[in-house]
Amino acid sequence: MRIVIIGSGNLATQLSLALRDAGNDIVQIYSRTENHARLLADQIGCGFTTQVEQIRRDADVYVLSVKDDALSEVAAAVCGDRPDGLFIHTAGSIPMDVFRDKARQYGVLYPMQTFSKNRRVDFRPIPCFIEASDPEALAMIHTLAASISEQVVPADSERRKKLHLAAVLACNLTNHCYRLAERVLEEEQTDFQLFLPLIEETARKVSYLSPREAQTGPMVRNDTKVMDMQLSLLKDERTRQIYRLMAESIHEDYKTITNL
Repeated sequence: MRIVIIGSGNLATQLSLALRDAGNDIVQIYSRTENHARLLADQIGCGFTTQVEQIRRDADVYVLSVKDDALSEVAAAVCGDRPDGLFIHTAGSIPMDVFRDKARQYGVLYPMQTFSKNRRVDFRPIPCFIEASDPEALAMIHTLAASISEQVVPADSERRKKLHLAAVLACNLTNHCYRLAERVLEEEQTDFQLFLPLIEETARKVSYLSPREAQTGPMVRNDTKVMDMQLSLLKDERTRQIYRLMAESIHEDYKTITNL
């Protein structure tokens, strides 16, 4: 299948590389920013454009991997005079119907992972959730997803919204907690790398225990003396609010477990 990639951000970059390495034919990169388009096209070994009207019309698949709030606008611009293509977006929380009345065949390929441009990832274990407008489109998207991932899972738009929410909680919010910890460590000029064994073991544990079973610490025990002392060490009121809310949530969940 001839594929045009619309976008040049974190996911667009890593997905393009994975698709190319799996033997798919990436024929063009489109991005509004020329430097980004050229950089990714050079990595892939294909052409690029910054003009919507110059996007190729002979591709089999158009993969739109752009910011969520730009997806509807970009879809309207790209789909118009390319009626025979299959149009796919990669967003977790945007309905498939963003393509309705814009394209004949369309769908979603949502890889549930965190991506950065300069960090290659192995797509094989990444779950790819797919949805399509019709059985033929679904078969094509499944073939595309299966070329890079060993876990291809059908999921409609409503289910995918919940999956994306869970991903934000598990990844983005967790990573922000790392950032809050980093700020505390910066005050003491302590290297965050020293905390990697703790972070890695915390992640490994949930491969064997449920997150509820794996939870430890003063919040589970409702050790108010320790928590009050830690709150006193936090200078930023917003961070104190986050700490209090998390403490209440953890302890309430723990009480639910013990009452089962």
